[in-house]
Amino acid sequence: MRQPGRHFLQIPGPSAVPDRILRAIGQQTIDHRGPDFAAVGQRALDGMKSIFRTRQNVFIFPSSGTGAWEAALVNTHSPGDRILMFETGHFAFMWGKLARRIGLNPEIIEGDWRGGADPDQIEDRLRADRAHGIRAVCVVHNETSTGSVSPISEIRKAMDAAGHPALLMVDTISGLASIDFQFDDWGVDVAVSGSQKGLMLPPGLSFNAVSDRAMETAKQASLPRSYWDWHDMAGPNKTGYFPYTPATNLLYGLNEAIDMLHEEGLDAVFDRHARNGAAARAAVRAWGLEVLCNRQGQESGVLTAVLMPEGHSADAFRAKTLELYDMSLGNGLSKVADRVFRIGHLGDFNDLMLMATLSGVEMGLANSGVPHTPGGAQAAMDILKANAA
Repeated sequence: MRQPGRHFLQIPGPSAVPDRILRAIGQQTIDHRGPDFAAVGQRALDGMKSIFRTRQNVFIFPSSGTGAWEAALVNTHSPGDRILMFETGHFAFMWGKLARRIGLNPEIIEGDWRGGADPDQIEDRLRADRAHGIRAVCVVHNETSTGSVSPISEIRKAMDAAGHPALLMVDTISGLASIDFQFDDWGVDVAVSGSQKGLMLPPGLSFNAVSDRAMETAKQASLPRSYWDWHDMAGPNKTGYFPYTPATNLLYGLNEAIDMLHEEGLDAVFDRHARNGAAARAAVRAWGLEVLCNRQGQESGVLTAVLMPEGHSADAFRAKTLELYDMSLGNGLSKVADRVFRIGHLGDFNDLMLMATLSGVEMGLANSGVPHTPGGAQAAMDILKANAA
């Protein structure tokens, strides 16, 4: 049966694609070797530098974020290299799994999935590595499975305090263009991202921002690579071209997305996400439920992960909410499967959309028989009224 109105896609990515971007993507494809393409490619490459806040290289791959994970690792490592990874949640775990599959030796600092990576634990691990065998520290900036944010600038300071030469590699797939990220100022060596979150595009583009130091490291790295090779990309990119067929129509959309982000202003974008995150958490606590991230100051503006009361299925609640209100919420992943649901509040999203989302969650909780105290949506509204942009 048809349901009137639009579907509410409130998962933490892919996010809804604005009409402006859809129209841009719908332009006619052009010759990616022809003279007109150079302006499209150069605008995208330069624009992404402004989003990463870097003056160094940014490479664009036709792939999901998983491809960019692999590109980051194969360009900088040789078989058997040790890397240090902090397990903040499902996606940090999956990055470690990929590292192992391609022949690296990841050392995992286990976390409780309730907050971001701990700079002190990273510093202690690096101080103990007196022979400097660890080649990189890999951290997820915004952990999409848990709604927690890692303090990247503090991790850089911890690495410097330890006097360790490891590269700092950061997954900001769901963080970029939603919460503050400063590649140059934070001393990041490689950053990984994707098109389908804060950049408001469909899936299909991924990114590596790469420091000059990481580019030099790549010259000695010997893991096999072809499609992912940074140096193959760097030459053609100087004139706006790519070494193989790019996702031309997604680049049209990317250029439109970059324009939209700068029209609003990146700091205003970050403030909006922070405000919506604070309002969502206020609603959860007013319902008497628990936010999965329990480290104050590390809660995400991208999404809110909510723990269900004991004995209640998050997946059953999500299914009932989809059935009754045509709203998709994110599921719990691996360790928190069926125990958590996730409310996405990212991308082209505003206060009224958040209120509709939270109202749907509150009605879904009631329809599903989940114990809660009514009034969460009102608590969120109070936060938004008090902090109107």
